[in-house]
Amino acid sequence: MKRRAYSLASLLLLAGAVFLLPTSQADTNSSKSAAGKNVTFSKDVAPIFFKNCAECHRPGEASPFSVLSYKDVRPWAKSIREKVVNRTMPPWHADPHVGQWANDRRLSPAEIATISTWVEGGAKEGNAKDLPPVPQFADGWAIGKPDLIIPMPEAYTLAASGPDEYQYFEVDPGFTEDKYVQMAEARPDNRKIVHHIIAFIVPPSKDARPRPNLSKEELQKLRARMEKESIFYRDGFLQRVKMDAPVYNDGCAIPESARRGRSSEEAGTLLCGYAPGMNQAIWEPGTVKKIPAGAKIMFQMHYSKVAGSEQKDRSSIGLIFAKTPPQKQLFTRGISNNHFMIPPGTDNFPVTACWTTPDDIHIVTFMPHLHLRGKSQKIEAFLPDGGKQVLLNVPEYDFSWQTVYYAQKPVALPKGTKILVTSTFDNSTKNKYNPDPTKAVRWGDPTYDEMMIGWIDYTIDNQPLPKTTAMKQ
Repeated sequence: MKRRAYSLASLLLLAGAVFLLPTSQADTNSSKSAAGKNVTFSKDVAPIFFKNCAECHRPGEASPFSVLSYKDVRPWAKSIREKVVNRTMPPWHADPHVGQWANDRRLSPAEIATISTWVEGGAKEGNAKDLPPVPQFADGWAIGKPDLIIPMPEAYTLAASGPDEYQYFEVDPGFTEDKYVQMAEARPDNRKIVHHIIAFIVPPSKDARPRPNLSKEELQKLRARMEKESIFYRDGFLQRVKMDAPVYNDGCAIPESARRGRSSEEAGTLLCGYAPGMNQAIWEPGTVKKIPAGAKIMFQMHYSKVAGSEQKDRSSIGLIFAKTPPQKQLFTRGISNNHFMIPPGTDNFPVTACWTTPDDIHIVTFMPHLHLRGKSQKIEAFLPDGGKQVLLNVPEYDFSWQTVYYAQKPVALPKGTKILVTSTFDNSTKNKYNPDPTKAVRWGDPTYDEMMIGWIDYTIDNQPLPKTTAMKQ
């Protein structure tokens, strides 16, 4: 559990929200006893759990118990109260003073008080007739029943031991016309080994230029030259940055000549993803992602060999297509820095990245992505007129919860706005999750290396869109 810093005022406010301050200890006991008898799971607590917790705490998900029934919740009552009162659960790491979020998971003081009082009163079930309708999930899909499910081409067998693996699987969905996706979800098959899934849209190649025929020797020389010039190298199934590659901790200062190589966009447009604690992509009606005719879907699979035995996986993605003409097309950008180096022993090391908007845009979602040394991330906008706006601030980043923050109202930014992403890293012994505080750290696929990305989903203003959408599935 990450450390949390509360002011005395905030602690008193939280305590006041959870407990009524009595005039005497006898009044306290009497009040708790009376309140505890009146608060039940069926009538008071289940509605809170169904609304705020069931997305993760239900059968088939990674959470350790389901909140859909009293018998599953009851053994966890004291733990639930502890996590709720200290606000560890539901997980939410954004600064409450910056931005307004449509998917804000935080419980209100009244909801916290209800759960706390329920546990203190014996965690009673109450009358089953008071139980609200249990949330329904279509075969485990958070987005509902998909119009189309696209699995990996075949099951992949992961060895019992060894380092993490990044594997790529390409699927041709056979689309002969453009498709517009209203909702998308990536769903792991084997949660024991799937660390994350990223599904990319790989458009059909527009480059029809003839390629010179190279001999085997010439091809080997070309590859060797490209590998020598690149900052990246292959380490088994993983891609990592060379330790002697040029260092630019300020990503805004990277010269154009050094920007060659892997970028967050090179694999294609991000369609959807899965990671621990990540909420699935559900966009406003009329806001869609486009899969062009002839495009393929690329699965990027990060496997961790933690099960202790050989495992198989055949993960999939589910798509719900737009049923009405699209109004806005959604694009994804990873504002990233691959050139940084975090010195050993540093506990608050800053790394930046930036991107200047080429169009007038509206940002719909934000998602920080760092690894185990990640400490915080702030995303700011520097406007062409000299103004400045903090878009997202996550002061205590937690790698276990890859939260996507949905703006309650899309954030308008004019063309020429510089978006600055600032992340800090704790590579010291203070960080209990740190794999090795004695080593300098560079970018890399495995979680014992680091990444630095501020993902955004955005729409482009005044973009022409088709007046109809293909309805054939």
